[in-house]
Amino acid sequence: MTQSLWLATTDSVSLPSLTASTKCDVCIIGGGLTGLYTAYVLAKAGVDVVLLEANSKLSHGTTGHSTGKLTAQHGLVYANLLEKLSVNDARLYYHLNQHAVEKALQFLPKESIQPVDSYLYCQTKEGYSQLLKEWNAYKVLNVKAKITSETELPFPITKALSISQQAQINPVIVSNFLIKEALSMGAKLYANTRVQQLRIAQNDLHTEKNISVQYNKLILCTHYPIEAFKGLQLIKLSNNRSYMVASKITETYQGQYLSVDFPSRSIRTTTINDEHYLLLGGANHIAGETANTKPFYDAIQNEMKVHFGQEPLYRWSAQDIETPDMVPYVGKITQSLPNVFIATGYRKWGISNSFVAGDLLSSLITGTAKNNDASMLYSPARTKFGAQFMQMLKVGGFVAKELVTGYIKNGNAPTCTHLGCKTKWNEADETWDCPCHGSRFNAQGEVLEGPAVQPLKLD
Repeated sequence: MTQSLWLATTDSVSLPSLTASTKCDVCIIGGGLTGLYTAYVLAKAGVDVVLLEANSKLSHGTTGHSTGKLTAQHGLVYANLLEKLSVNDARLYYHLNQHAVEKALQFLPKESIQPVDSYLYCQTKEGYSQLLKEWNAYKVLNVKAKITSETELPFPITKALSISQQAQINPVIVSNFLIKEALSMGAKLYANTRVQQLRIAQNDLHTEKNISVQYNKLILCTHYPIEAFKGLQLIKLSNNRSYMVASKITETYQGQYLSVDFPSRSIRTTTINDEHYLLLGGANHIAGETANTKPFYDAIQNEMKVHFGQEPLYRWSAQDIETPDMVPYVGKITQSLPNVFIATGYRKWGISNSFVAGDLLSSLITGTAKNNDASMLYSPARTKFGAQFMQMLKVGGFVAKELVTGYIKNGNAPTCTHLGCKTKWNEADETWDCPCHGSRFNAQGEVLEGPAVQPLKLD
């Protein structure tokens, strides 16, 4: 059975569902970390906020299935950003995410967050070359770091690149804290409330129970935006799935680790209810690409046994969205719709970017934005034609292929209610997965992850 360590060991705050039509200044769709933190910041600023979450509990989507790493060290990101962006923009991306880490360490409760050092490590010559390239990017951007051969890992490495003053969180405890804080500030939060229709021109939406919410501004924090056509995010975003296992251990690490070799591996530890756990993740692939996902779990479960001598107690998977230039989309979905905002495309680094997004969205909506460079850097409307065109070819070509071959090879499979692709049965997770845009449904056809909002029709 697949189950996230966080969700299995920490109770989430219970919230009511929306039972009557309502009005608000800002409606947020999506109760993960981005939606919750944004609701908290807006409510604190005196904004009338309503948040709607489709799941029965908040943080039970991508947030509750994350690694919980809160860091500005986003893999081999800065060398890549220097090839795509200006030095100033790459440096700004680092500063925004590092500020998010430092801010979280100050205001989150101590039981929900721990300071750690973050490490990128390699075990091959190719990986070492990439690590040196990233270190050179750090020097250009004035990121304080060091190269070392010493780690806590129980296997040999070539080198590691470390950054201090980073953090790791228990995402469910953090979400519970933000729920209570947002409610105390006057935000209205509802679970088990699935949005099934957006009427953008009328500034309202309808839930699956035909309850309406009228708003002045709308924020889509649904991981994959359900109103993606407006800014063509549908073909600018790619969707990837990765896997994680967790086991009990006797001692925790002082650092958190990510390999730069292929296949990449993520390693961290945590303490929950006085029990120590080690989390090992990796095995990335395009979401819905394969029906047989068991080998991905088998690979990391075997590594847990070989390298750490532990039998996994929990296993789960997570889905991540990526933009063409590796920087998330946060802001107005398109300039022609000034009242609709999105936050997506975190590329596995949604913890720090959720805090960046919440502050940025709040400043844009309240008119208190002091850093126009930040809003331009994260803008969904930013013009990076070359990278976006290549991503559109890559994603659009894959979608077109899957749409056609799905009907040839999987003619009897349920049809995704988003755009009509044929789903594939995922044996390991016991889900119906759509290879086109990443929607997922449980065995009963109920929506687990969007952009689909309607359940499957199962014969």
